[in-house]
Amino acid sequence: MEQTEVLEWLEQADLIKQYGKVYRNVGLLIESNGPEVTLGDVCYIYPQAKRNTVIQAEVVGFQNEHVLLMPYEQTTQIGPGSLVESTNKPLSVQISESLIGSVLNGLGRPLDESELPSGLASYATMRKPPNPMEREPIHEQLSTGVKAIDTCLTVGKGQRVGIFAGSGVGKSTLLGMLAKNSDADLNVVALLGERGREVREFIEHELGEEGLKRSIVIVATSDQPALQRIKGAYTATAICEYFRDLGYHVNLMMDSLTRIAMAQRELGLASGEPPTTKGYTPSVFALLPQLLERTGTGVSGTITAFYTVLVDGDDMDEPVADAVRGLLDGHFVLDRELAEQGQYPAINILKSVSRLMQKISTKEHLQANGRLRSILSTYEENKELIQIGAYKKGTSPQIDEAIQFQPRIMQFLSQNMDESVPNNQSIESLENLINGGDS
Repeated sequence: MEQTEVLEWLEQADLIKQYGKVYRNVGLLIESNGPEVTLGDVCYIYPQAKRNTVIQAEVVGFQNEHVLLMPYEQTTQIGPGSLVESTNKPLSVQISESLIGSVLNGLGRPLDESELPSGLASYATMRKPPNPMEREPIHEQLSTGVKAIDTCLTVGKGQRVGIFAGSGVGKSTLLGMLAKNSDADLNVVALLGERGREVREFIEHELGEEGLKRSIVIVATSDQPALQRIKGAYTATAICEYFRDLGYHVNLMMDSLTRIAMAQRELGLASGEPPTTKGYTPSVFALLPQLLERTGTGVSGTITAFYTVLVDGDDMDEPVADAVRGLLDGHFVLDRELAEQGQYPAINILKSVSRLMQKISTKEHLQANGRLRSILSTYEENKELIQIGAYKKGTSPQIDEAIQFQPRIMQFLSQNMDESVPNNQSIESLENLINGGDS
């Protein structure tokens, strides 16, 4: 090592460790006297009873010269006087291509508690969104393998889409289909705030062995502290950014954005924020654009993001759903009524929209999609008359056409979970269907 390199290393090296002491524990927060830290820094807490135990926590605020910390993991070992050591660094994740096929926790560590492979790069989880002038325009379609999406809600590489649905309507199943069937180079699946039982079921059934081989899964179940659920979202996004910078076309699938908002509300209330809209704190609505704007196109690669949004009682106007819908480039609405009728995926085409479809689809494709929507809309407007037998055949040519086409359209839009249909084949089938041929 040359002299200049040694001097540079000495300037950057942290040769003096700074400590503080735990003052008290209030609810989710730990208060300490010192050390000197900044917001977002990671600290190590050393319980007095177990000297070999180290607990990671993050600085989430300050109050009357006291440092407010929140641990990443649940613990009952911290007491007054426990030492608090500052790292003077925010949370980072270790990542490389050797992690593809792995299942990690919200902090980027193997969920099975095995050792990380060697040769990984350190990548900060908190990063700024790309400069808007450096974002490449979206011009290439993403083949999802799902007919209803490729034909009626075409998605471009680098687009950000919300999947809005109540509980039990098929969000996880749709994510599994996207992970297995899309033509992206890599999937990053974030299961945040989910039931622990569902994690292994999703990996083994919805994702499957083939899907896992080209995926990285991030898991922070509902029993984990709020901070780890939030950090799971940042960790998953940072991993996507790492691979985007390498030139990959990445699919990010995050389930669910609502539970991340709930975790941020939990953190905000604990640190003294006032509740505003339906109990959500202001930091929730500050977090959403900071997180969502990080995905999209880059200089060399893309991140196509699918965020699930859990709408209580199928209320599409609840605060988180309303805020997210305005930030994304489209939304898919999963309809409980369609699911109850056995229609899968239960996407309500008329209530869903892809804001980029007009720019990335051919004229013939757009015409076929417009006609399909017109037929579905006509049937929906006259549905009650048709079902009770009050409509007399021949009264309206448009309604007669809708009655004729509606069963064939619904059959066309339905798809088995294990079925994958290439993009060009789906569009050709749509045009044949609408033009009176076979679908």
